[in-house]
Amino acid sequence: MGQVVPYSLFTDFDINLFKSGKHFRLYEKLGSHPMEVDGVKGTYFAVWAPTAKAVSVIGNFNYWLSYEHPLNVRWDESGIWEGFIPHVGKGEVYKYHIRSHNHGVTTEKADPFARYCEQPPNTASIVWEDDYQWKDTKWMKDRKSKNALDAPFSVYEVHLGSWKRKEDNEFLSYEELAVELVNYVKEMGFTHVEFMPIMEYPYDPSWGYQLTGYFAPTSRFGEPQGFKLLVDKLHQNDIGVILDWVPSHFPEDAHGLGFFDGSHLYEHPDRRRGYHPDWKSLIFNYGRNEVRAFLISNALFWLDQFHTDALRVDAVASMLYLDYSREDGEWEPNIYGNNENLESISFIRELNETIYGNFPDVQTIAEESTAFSGVSKPVNLGGLGFGMKWMMGWMHDTLEYFKKDPIYRKHHQNDLTFSMTYAFTENFMLPFSHDEVVYGKQSLVYRMPGDEWQKFANLRLLYGYMFTHPGANLIFMGGEFGQTSEWNFQQSLDWHLTQYEVHAGIQAVIKDLNKLYKKHPALYEKQFSPEGFQWIDYGDHENCVLTYFRKGNDPKNDIYIVLNLTPTPRERYRIGLPKKSGQLKEIFNSDHKTYGGSGMESNISKLQNTPWHGHKKSIEISLPPLSIVIFK
Repeated sequence: MGQVVPYSLFTDFDINLFKSGKHFRLYEKLGSHPMEVDGVKGTYFAVWAPTAKAVSVIGNFNYWLSYEHPLNVRWDESGIWEGFIPHVGKGEVYKYHIRSHNHGVTTEKADPFARYCEQPPNTASIVWEDDYQWKDTKWMKDRKSKNALDAPFSVYEVHLGSWKRKEDNEFLSYEELAVELVNYVKEMGFTHVEFMPIMEYPYDPSWGYQLTGYFAPTSRFGEPQGFKLLVDKLHQNDIGVILDWVPSHFPEDAHGLGFFDGSHLYEHPDRRRGYHPDWKSLIFNYGRNEVRAFLISNALFWLDQFHTDALRVDAVASMLYLDYSREDGEWEPNIYGNNENLESISFIRELNETIYGNFPDVQTIAEESTAFSGVSKPVNLGGLGFGMKWMMGWMHDTLEYFKKDPIYRKHHQNDLTFSMTYAFTENFMLPFSHDEVVYGKQSLVYRMPGDEWQKFANLRLLYGYMFTHPGANLIFMGGEFGQTSEWNFQQSLDWHLTQYEVHAGIQAVIKDLNKLYKKHPALYEKQFSPEGFQWIDYGDHENCVLTYFRKGNDPKNDIYIVLNLTPTPRERYRIGLPKKSGQLKEIFNSDHKTYGGSGMESNISKLQNTPWHGHKKSIEISLPPLSIVIFK
């Protein structure tokens, strides 16, 4: 094995950008890059370690000896160590051995920019490259229309390790998922898949939210090109890909980013701002230019190299507030004396501006649970610049309502109607995510009241309400067929349940709601605008009936929705309509026998000259028990 040859991929311009926090393609420079120098094949290594006294590459190729391949520090005070090692190529396992100026502290670290990592519990990085040939040209060309805010957005949230497993409980590979998962999502009719974090992580019970390999798809399911194939196949089948992305914290594992070069390099040095008490993890130093460049480069990397269509940014609320999960005395106010994390807010705005500036046809989605204003407003209008925000309040209020016995619901109808008072303050996505089916909360179907028939009728009603409420929507895997047990990341979903009528009925409901959502523009063209929604009547508490309609660009496409939130059928229920003529046609009924319902007909009357609900005309219909009926 040859000695380290002085070599650099960095120009002076690159270094200036890096030091000012404006280099957003760092993955092209830092990390390990197989190449040929002066006719010799090898690998160029570059790592940022400004307080290091010495840095070397260690691996199987040099018996993990720290003195064999020392890197050279750049002269420009960038803190970058680099060099070319001949005859080290793709597949070599390596780490950085870093001796610090800080009292002789020594660390052995995985490469923060590694494209591939050893499978946990092993922790080294792997030199990697691939020349994957993408076949999603049509999707990428048309993506802007598929990802637009006035397009259907129905998301299937997936944890790759537990969606489905083999008979011996082994994981499916990326290549196997590219067949089985893609076919299933297409059959169910979802427009997008959201993957819980697929970046490399050491600890399975973290579900992927404690990252150590920010630039590497986890090796649990195969090689990086396997994940590219999965994305590619989804695109070829007209399905978008959203990645969970975690810039809010990272674990203290010895091989990770923490105390990287013997100093607080990536994390904030003040524990009040650099340590997360909830997750026992470290928080990035958002005020440090090079750290901002690292994170924004990482966001662009997944959009650029893996053709992903959106990033769902995890735990935004924890980034916005200095006192998040902290008691008095455990945090320090900002320069204005309040609790906002100004450096983090500045970072988030720059992140979104940069993403949309480079990829105007993607989306960023915030998991943000507070009343912070303007999360999905453009930065130039004073917002944070996200495309959408999870509607956590709607999720909580809706589940609180639905878990109540119908006999008490008339006293709590405000739980359902309240969301419309703020539904258009942000571009909201309605989430029934993985967080709602863990830690003793029970599965969605078992949170519903009543006997088995009522539980499943309630769940069908719940999903119908979700799909007709303004906003995009998201369902966690298993919810689409009424999984009865809580989610367990260590095993497959209970696919055997789909052989039973009630579960197959839920599956059929989701299929048909996805078709309905995509077919009828009134459900998506103005999903983030108050012009797209109008109550007919939200005040019939006694009968627990809600009526409203959804509007698109063309009034001819208006959709009318009626919810009967009790098990009591209601004959000849009168509804006022703003239509002067025409006949309503039922296009969805959650009580249909196909879905496991009672099969009660809605029996729509002709339009009558009887004023009702403030309109000159009205109709009478029959309302099936615990049902949503949709008309056009």
